Amino acid sequence: MPETFDSLARVFEAAARDNGPLPRIRAADLLARELTGQQLCTAMVFDRQAMTVQRIFSSRPSEYPVGGRKPKRDTEWGRQVLLEGRRFEGEGEVAIRAHFADHEVILGLGLRSIVNLPILVGGACVGTLNLLWPGETLSSAHIVTARLLALLAAPDWPRSPRG
Repeated sequence: MPETFDSLARVFEAAARDNGPLPRIRAADLLARELTGQQLCTAMVFDRQAMTVQRIFSSRPSEYPVGGRKPKRDTEWGRQVLLEGRRFEGEGEVAIRAHFADHEVILGLGLRSIVNLPILVGGACVGTLNLLWPGETLSSAHIVTARLLALLAAPDWPRSPRG
């Protein structure tokens, strides 16, 4: 385990030398793949007034291009993650279908579990880090790793001009 922490520290130390959130988000993507086998990482900025999220990073831009927007008004997911600042854990096809309008794309990529982590600044959500896996269930290692990576990726997270 100490090698894992050393690797984590080295990747984020390198990312911290660059400006803005993208180097840290890329580092989170890389480490989540290495540590847990994650196969899709996206990061979104939250526009509280419009109640939408907009993608600022995607590890699979052909399927999930940067700039893509998703409305989240009046959704259980939006209330939980964006307004209440609580992570979402989705396991299996039923959970994916129930919470994501783009479920056909997600399932078509062979992904069956997800953790969405709110990025909080001063107690308010400014965006999300989203990690997806092919397995039907999430292990405690998936969840803890995702939580830590979201915290490490959070500094300098962009805010919506209306957030």
